[in-house]
Amino acid sequence: MLLPSLSTVGILVVILPLLYIYTASVAQTRLPMLRGKRICLLIAHPDDEAMFFAPTVLALTRPELGNHVKILCLSSGNADGLGEIRKKELVKSALLLGLAREDDVLVYESPDFPDSMTTTWDAKKISALLTSAFAPRPSTTTALPKHPSSSSSSVSSDSLTPPNATVDAIVTFDSRGVSSHPNHISLYHGARAFVAALTRARPGWRAPVDLYTLTTVALPRKYAGFLDVFATVGSLALAGPGAASSRSDKGNPSLLVSVSALACGGRETYGAARRAMTEAHQSQMVWFRWGWIAMSRYMYINDLRLEKVKS
Repeated sequence: MLLPSLSTVGILVVILPLLYIYTASVAQTRLPMLRGKRICLLIAHPDDEAMFFAPTVLALTRPELGNHVKILCLSSGNADGLGEIRKKELVKSALLLGLAREDDVLVYESPDFPDSMTTTWDAKKISALLTSAFAPRPSTTTALPKHPSSSSSSVSSDSLTPPNATVDAIVTFDSRGVSSHPNHISLYHGARAFVAALTRARPGWRAPVDLYTLTTVALPRKYAGFLDVFATVGSLALAGPGAASSRSDKGNPSLLVSVSALACGGRETYGAARRAMTEAHQSQMVWFRWGWIAMSRYMYINDLRLEKVKS
């Protein structure tokens, strides 16, 4: 009885990675992806981009897609007094993940957005910040405001003027924040408030910004590593044949699935995601980070859902 069991394990050790490699190649070449878009990854802390969104950033920054990806981080992660170090680490990580320039990484610091495991950030203030940064009034600039709480989250009341924005899509956490972190969850509500505000005074117009959120999965899947690809593919199959190919009103995919190759070298790989953590975010590499890097499905796989937002 022991020999067949060992044989079975040996077969699985060979077969499962090969199936994953095949799935990753299919995902990278055949699944729909955003093209020619201005995209903002909205995160709460330096290292969120690597720990949770690395497969997405690696996919969206493929040169042939023609996207312009920026990262907006609403805190420097200064809970332990390492804010300045962590800002530099974020820039290094972003460049490793494929962002074009250092100034595509924006870190916003405000008492309104403290790095805290117990603090929920005000969605209206997040919306106001996003409005000032990406959908300013004609008389303002696109620079981040000094005081987001004093900025208006509304847009022009002229219902004849279509809403406008300097980004086409925002990518952030979903309503459960992957880890239930209140800062992550706050970004979801703030981003929804921003997109809704774009058309609140313009009935009949569609929002110019699509909102994509990272799917939170159950604990066993969260730590299944690359093996979660089979559950991800299974969920797509259950959703129906059109789930991966359906489009939004603006023609953008309603589902984005990014699967990184297992190779340690190369661009769109698990190895690239790992280097973004181990080489860039060195101040955060305590023992349990190594477990996350090895076992978390978010280092290998991301699936993003297009949010339906009403004004």
